[in-house]
Amino acid sequence: MNRRMVLLSIWAVSFAFLIFPAVDAASFKAGVAKVVITPDYDMWMSGYASRDRPSEGKVHDLHAKALALQDGEGNRCVLLTTDLIGLPGRFSEKVATIIEQETGLPRAAIMLTSSHTHSGPVLRDDGLEGMYFLSDEQWERVDRYMRELETKLVSVILSALDNLEPAQLFMGKGTAGFAINRRQYNLDNISIGHNPIGPVDHDVPTLKVVDANGKMKAVVFGYACHNTTLSFYQFCGDYAGYAQYDLEEQYPDALALFWTGCGADANPNPRRELAHAIAHGKELSKAVQTVLNSPMKEVKGPIRMEFSQIDLPLTPAPTREKVEEDLKSEDRYIQSRAKKLMAQLDRNGKISETYSYPLQVWRFNDDIIWIAMAGEVVVDYALRLKHELGQEQTWVTGYANDVFAYIPSLRVLREGGYEVDSSMIYYGLHGPWKPEVEKLIVEEIHRLMQRTKAK
Repeated sequence: MNRRMVLLSIWAVSFAFLIFPAVDAASFKAGVAKVVITPDYDMWMSGYASRDRPSEGKVHDLHAKALALQDGEGNRCVLLTTDLIGLPGRFSEKVATIIEQETGLPRAAIMLTSSHTHSGPVLRDDGLEGMYFLSDEQWERVDRYMRELETKLVSVILSALDNLEPAQLFMGKGTAGFAINRRQYNLDNISIGHNPIGPVDHDVPTLKVVDANGKMKAVVFGYACHNTTLSFYQFCGDYAGYAQYDLEEQYPDALALFWTGCGADANPNPRRELAHAIAHGKELSKAVQTVLNSPMKEVKGPIRMEFSQIDLPLTPAPTREKVEEDLKSEDRYIQSRAKKLMAQLDRNGKISETYSYPLQVWRFNDDIIWIAMAGEVVVDYALRLKHELGQEQTWVTGYANDVFAYIPSLRVLREGGYEVDSSMIYYGLHGPWKPEVEKLIVEEIHRLMQRTKAK
């Protein structure tokens, strides 16, 4: 190539950059939206088998909130948070399919989460139906609510995606100490309802979203603890609801979105009184405010997203004879599960010994590794994944995309107890899980991580 051709080539490339500026993969756009999802009629509440009547009004409204993000390459994703016990898998897939059809967003780009409040409405197809013995009228209300909920969730996600505007993201981490390990512990031969030396995760991962003028648009935060401070008959977001309300009062222009971490074996302490929920909410809100008022690390793009489903193995299924025996049990919850298992046998000729388990990873450059795990996940997973992938940048969300059972670690499986055995009765699954479930889940998360790196 002669000198003139070289100069012409350089000029052409320079001219192209003037007309078509280089894509800044690190830049972002963000959009937010929220909608009230409190039933405007009394209906049965989820979370506790002991409830014996429908709801009696509300303490405050429940919400669904959406944060949509777009990086400089045009990659979009959306986080949905809900003040609900847990979105059922089939329901989540239906919502995600509608969003994909409307917007072209792939499944990996849609993260659907719940706070796991035990003061929200009963949902259909969440596995817990065998725990409630409702009249036909009450089940009709549940079905009505599910139809209304689907419309609202689709609408709030689309609204967030329609309102994207330039933004910056910043991350930090706070601490809140009210979560305690709830598994049984024998102290001087006296069994107590928590384990004072059991593992917990007191981290409060925090994401701040600001607009082009530096005004805070949204704050996203998580905590690994059951939303079980309350057990009464009024709709309420529990401590997570109070934390969100408090943050939105402190920052009136911002939307506060909460997600639950791996808190399946953690309870708030103390609990059972409304004052306790308010106090825990205040503590969590102050933890987030401390982060927001401190130097935070800017989060860069691009965003890389992966989603997969793996078969988690259960122990061998019971025989038809065993199921028939359980149908005659004096324990109505065992009897209810047996009806569900017998229906499987009659329909398919067998009881499934696996469950299709969704996993999701979002990677923001090297700044945040965000893992979304389905089910009620015990704390060991978060502690292990943070150790393996990085303490500061790894966020682990539980109760995401599907809530269908507890997900115990190998340690918890060996110890036994509610999260391993009896909880499966309420979820309508035979069990427990096989010992290799932790290995299978963690290996798949690492595979998804490698795929985000490859992109």
